[in-house]
Amino acid sequence: MAIGLEKYEAVIGLEVHAQLLTRSKLFCGCSTAFGAPPNGNVCPVCMGMPGVLPVLNRQAVELAVRAGIAAHSEIAPHSIFDRKSYFYPDLPKGYQISQYETPVCKGGYVELPAKDGEEPKRIRLVRIHLEEDAGKNIHEADGSLVDFNRSGVPLVEIVSEPDIRSADEAGAYLRALHAILRYADISDARMEEGSMRCDVNVSVRPRGTEKLGVKSEIKNLNSFRFVEKAIEFEVSRQIEILEAGGKIAQETHLWDPVREETRPMRSKEFAHDYRYFPEPDLPPLRIPPDLVEAVKSTMPEMPAERRARYVRDYTLSPYEADVLVAEREVADYFEAALPGLKNRKAAANWVMTEVLRAIRESAKPLAEAAPKPAETGSLLRMVEAQKISLNAAKTAFAAMCKSGKGAEATVAELGLAQVSDEAAIAEVCDKVIAAHPKELAEYRGGRDKLFGFFVGQAMKAMGGKANPKVINELLKKKLAG
Repeated sequence: MAIGLEKYEAVIGLEVHAQLLTRSKLFCGCSTAFGAPPNGNVCPVCMGMPGVLPVLNRQAVELAVRAGIAAHSEIAPHSIFDRKSYFYPDLPKGYQISQYETPVCKGGYVELPAKDGEEPKRIRLVRIHLEEDAGKNIHEADGSLVDFNRSGVPLVEIVSEPDIRSADEAGAYLRALHAILRYADISDARMEEGSMRCDVNVSVRPRGTEKLGVKSEIKNLNSFRFVEKAIEFEVSRQIEILEAGGKIAQETHLWDPVREETRPMRSKEFAHDYRYFPEPDLPPLRIPPDLVEAVKSTMPEMPAERRARYVRDYTLSPYEADVLVAEREVADYFEAALPGLKNRKAAANWVMTEVLRAIRESAKPLAEAAPKPAETGSLLRMVEAQKISLNAAKTAFAAMCKSGKGAEATVAELGLAQVSDEAAIAEVCDKVIAAHPKELAEYRGGRDKLFGFFVGQAMKAMGGKANPKVINELLKKKLAG
């Protein structure tokens, strides 16, 4: 906790830019593919040449509507594009085509996962609007260069109300929003590629007051961890200034990940500094009700609803549901493995441990890192039927990840089938007891903990393949004399 937070309250709002999943840019036909050579995906329109005219990408509009539906926003039937004027080398026109007073989506909220014993918190949204991206400045030792590949790439900007009160809450909001964007196929939200970026507005005020403090904006944060660390630093910095009798300057800051501190970049602009006015080259955007309904009909179950269903129907804990729901492909995998299984909680734990471990250790996508979900379900059904032990299942699963073979073939190939034959197990138990007369005497003399020793010896003698339940039952009878 930042020093002084018992006296002060943080007030935080986030502006998230997400690149839309379109093949072409917002106002021209240039590719949006990541990784092209510098200035390889450009044309006169996205380079801002004189005399060119923008043509709106319909798919980008539909994806913005999709974002609004996913975030419970009001879809505006009528909106306009604006020119946001400012000079920067990566903005060739000298203005950015964006939206201000009449965005595509108004209001809405993002629901955060519930903490133990608490109701889920909703972070309200101001708006979701369409805008084009700028280019990228590249600073090198012998000068600065500009790559315009990103210029004109379609974005939605998702602006929250200042409802966030801590770095942890900001991280939870971003993770929830990240899941929404990916679930609904709005954006791939790959922060490492810049397709999801975040600007953070931070202020502090004395607890119990309603008046907002002077805010600082931290620009272009591209990881959850950086957002959390930057907020923690900035809150502490502002409190220290106020406690020393100083005043907070309204500034734009940059995050230095090496020194883990924010640094002033420039004074913070106000909306009127951008001289917004309607874009004269684009007509008003009209979104008919039938388009909104068509988009609604294609929406998947969203993370918050899926999380609630897992807790309600599968009796998973909120934490377990959060882990599974965080990535749509993981949740889909879990559900595809469930048919025929009685213990859904055990299946959830398996996905959370074995499947996620396979992804982490292989550094591959889920589809390549783990067996098909139906084969994982088959393996877990064998455990439920006591055909194999849990440890044997883990051995089989590891082999399946490497070979791509099915569960039954792998279990047979590795000889992992569990022995439940009572006569065979009884014979082994008799031999183990006979081989350890000292331990037998001590057990019968009251050292109950030695029971585990005998179970371990019997399991070892049978190569770990014996049914633990049968071993326990037979040994209890035999050791009792």
